[in-house]
Amino acid sequence: MITIIQRVTSASVTVNGELLGAIGVGIMALVAVEKADTPKEAERLLQRILNYRIFADSAERMNLSLQDIGGGLLLVPQFTLAADTQSGNRPSFTPAAAPEYGRQLFAYLQQLAIQRHPQVAFGEFGADMQVALVNNGPVTFTLRCPA
Repeated sequence: MITIIQRVTSASVTVNGELLGAIGVGIMALVAVEKADTPKEAERLLQRILNYRIFADSAERMNLSLQDIGGGLLLVPQFTLAADTQSGNRPSFTPAAAPEYGRQLFAYLQQLAIQRHPQVAFGEFGADMQVALVNNGPVTFTLRCPA
């Protein structure tokens, strides 16, 4: 699985004019499922997102995790992260999981997040979403699992 995490002061996702989810201070994570991914990768990815130290401590060093600060988590499915962009002028989505499998594994990730973190919101798999965020820093990282 691949994710791009962004430290935000706020983030939201809307579909057809309807607000699906919003958070204040926390992490917005764009998530892609690849063909070989399993629930094990989803579990590891969530663990890394929740514990990745990207928030400032009292010395202004990135030393605190989302868990440490009690921030929000917005998970947004984005299959385009799995694209092969090595050559040509058009991305290949061969590495991406088939839509139904991607939907299942993202749903599994959602359930894990609900169980493990008190403030969580989600985008909608397969929907045309409008994502808004205020990136704090900016601070942005790419995480891959297995790692």
